Amino acid sequence: MQSALKFNGGGHINHSIFWTNLCKDGGEPSGKLLQAINRDFGSLQGLQARLNAIAIAVQGSGWGWLGYNKIDKRLEVACCPNQDPLEPTTGFFKLNKNMLRINLI
Repeated sequence: MQSALKFNGGGHINHSIFWTNLCKDGGEPSGKLLQAINRDFGSLQGLQARLNAIAIAVQGSGWGWLGYNKIDKRLEVACCPNQDPLEPTTGFFKLNKNMLRINLI
C-alpha cells in the first residue's frame, strides 16, 4: 500500500506542479529567480544544459527538477526516479510563486 500511495500520490503532485508551472505565453525568468539562476548556473543556458543532461539520463520513468536547497541556500538540479516527489527524495524544495518571496539571493 505504501508504494502505491507514493507512486500515485507522487504522480499527482509532480504533474500538478508541471501543469501549473507552464506559462501560456512562454517567456524567460526574471527578477530574483533570474539572479539566482545566473549565480548558481552562470546563465539560463547553463541551467538548461544541466537540467537537460540529468533529464536525458533518466532510464524509464523519472523527473528532472530545479529545486531550492535551503541548507546551501542555492538552486540545484536533481533527478528523482519514478513518481518520487522532489522534497522527500532530495530535501530540495520545489519552486513556486511563494518560494520566490524568500531570499534566493
